[in-house]
Amino acid sequence: MTDTTTHSARADAASLHSPVIDWFDEHARDLPWRRPDAGAWGVMVSEFMLQQTPVSRVLPVYEQWMARWPRPADLAAEAPGEAVRAWGRLGYPRRALRLHGAAQAIAERHGGDVPSDHGQLLSLPGIGEYTAAAVASFAYGQRHAVLDTNVRRVFARAATGVQYPPTATTAAERKLARALLPDDERRAARWAAASMELGALVCTARNEDCSRCPIAGQCAWRLAGKPAHEGAARRGQTYAGTDRQVRGRLLAVLREALTPVPQSALDAVWHEPVQRARALDGLVADGLVEPLDDGTYRLPG
Repeated sequence: MTDTTTHSARADAASLHSPVIDWFDEHARDLPWRRPDAGAWGVMVSEFMLQQTPVSRVLPVYEQWMARWPRPADLAAEAPGEAVRAWGRLGYPRRALRLHGAAQAIAERHGGDVPSDHGQLLSLPGIGEYTAAAVASFAYGQRHAVLDTNVRRVFARAATGVQYPPTATTAAERKLARALLPDDERRAARWAAASMELGALVCTARNEDCSRCPIAGQCAWRLAGKPAHEGAARRGQTYAGTDRQVRGRLLAVLREALTPVPQSALDAVWHEPVQRARALDGLVADGLVEPLDDGTYRLPG
């Protein structure tokens, strides 16, 4: 992105902020991690859970998790396997182990309080640039570019004039996101949440509802006639028959068991032995399953 483009983006940004933030003030969903009593830990838990997982699936697991582990130290005191068990069917269960590791680091290094400093957040195990920025912004009201899939799609359409952002986040996207940030810290945090909600509810990946969009009149993609995506075909993720499905079934047996599980119980969940063994080996390698000397398996202790 050229300096001229960045300057133009900053000049145009102010006209986007108020409509989007005003829309958010009226239409934002009442989600538990947005409430003041959620605190920074509630925000962090939600960010781990919401990665690649819809809100409807996250809500019941989040509520149970926060009731059981209202502070990082509460989770850190438990075995990592309990985090995997409580993760349930959210998918991508390595997130549970990473969240447990982050809770341990918070308890050991930060007196049990989620740090507010972006650099300290980034140094926690399992926390990348997105999560550090999201927690600093949503929990502490700081000024950071928070680029999830929804925000990237809104910016691609409204500012860049294309239907979809690139597959992976680019330097140009980060530069644009910084250029679009309001200067005021609290307003920047509100903008981050508002642009994310706009992408989740209105400027969706399919069947976007421009009639409900507060910036439809300024959207570069809409004004260009909504040109079709020119990149590689965007395929939805498959699940049936994949190793992910087999891993999920194996973990389900272990989550429901209170004692170590024999091999025969795991063999019963999937008919194809080579794929089943590969999935089990992957779970062991990822630290999600612990093999015992007597040939049984359990969640990590």
